[in-house]
Amino acid sequence: MAKRIILIAVMTALVTMFGCASGTEPEETKIVAPGGDETETTVDETAADTTDSPDTSDETETTAAEEKTPERLAAEKIMSEMTIDEKIGQLFFSRIPTDYDTAISDMEKYQPGGYVFFASEFENRTPETMKTYTDALKGAAKIVPLLAVDEEGGTVTRISRFKQYRAEKFLSPRELMAGGTELVASDTREKCSLISSLGLNLNLAPVADISTDPNDFIYYRSAGDLVAATDYVTTFVTESVKAGVGSALKHFPGYGNNADTHTGIAVDKRSAETFRASDFLPFKAGIDAGCGIVMVSHNIVECFDKDYPASLSAEVHCVLREELGYDGVITTDDLAMQAITDSYGSGEAAVLAIEAGNDLICCSDLPVKYEAVKSAYESGRISLSRIEESVLRILEYKVTMGLLSSD
Repeated sequence: MAKRIILIAVMTALVTMFGCASGTEPEETKIVAPGGDETETTVDETAADTTDSPDTSDETETTAAEEKTPERLAAEKIMSEMTIDEKIGQLFFSRIPTDYDTAISDMEKYQPGGYVFFASEFENRTPETMKTYTDALKGAAKIVPLLAVDEEGGTVTRISRFKQYRAEKFLSPRELMAGGTELVASDTREKCSLISSLGLNLNLAPVADISTDPNDFIYYRSAGDLVAATDYVTTFVTESVKAGVGSALKHFPGYGNNADTHTGIAVDKRSAETFRASDFLPFKAGIDAGCGIVMVSHNIVECFDKDYPASLSAEVHCVLREELGYDGVITTDDLAMQAITDSYGSGEAAVLAIEAGNDLICCSDLPVKYEAVKSAYESGRISLSRIEESVLRILEYKVTMGLLSSD
């Protein structure tokens, strides 16, 4: 316990070393938010006169090339062979259509980066027919898609609620932590084995949110307090990495005691210091353990951005990138939730999500959002470089996961 407390204290110090966005940025720092403008601060006088400086551009480019990982180089090669339509498709993480033929045809037409499966996809299928289905989806895709499910355990069990997959549904994170991290580890291994056997490759878990109040919306999905959440997340991600199944930390920057954003807007009035001293730490632990996807919530977190939900906020994404040092894939929570649909049009929400810095757009209306992003590209609102920035992250993640070849 003492070691965990010391670790948490160190993590707290690390996430407070950087600043980003309104009210949280140190005076002598320049931050460029994804999709945003530079915030002017001090001037680097050493860069004022470069007339007589030697040209080291070739040397710099060579060094940068040498530093690229095999995964990055493989991702760049794959992207270089993609059309703009295929690149736009990779940005989408869509709820799979309930109709089989539509699911296959949409995969062929839009080439989405991934599909998310819900309980209805599992209910009337056997493990064998489910595997046949996922194989067909992969066959329809030019680039292997992320095939994901929310199998958190407890109240969120898309697969194990059905007896043909497991005799009993998986326990909740809170129940598992009552039995210690060894129980969490064995449970995670079993989840990964089940998910892999069905042809899926990503579990949209763990919940990294902290909650100790039974009245909180997120309480029954959370592992508990700061120490419990951090231990749970670290163990879950570590075991998932070993098993070769993807995981996703949610719901950044931390859900707190906010209302359910499935049904409307939630406004978080806590201070930035509270997030840095508490909510960020399980996320940082998961990132350090090797998690390659972070899901951002729809809460309006006023200390970082009073105007936009976190999922559509460039400021919140800047915090995740700059303060937590995260360079992996960022996905929105489902843009079909009322917290988004009540305030933004379907297509506009997708465009705002890309402008904010998301790599994947989690959605339920792929054709509408795809066309909106494509139109934004064609009009010049979203640049090719912005699209390719995210596509490269997604492809690199897939290569790292072993879904795409690194040769």
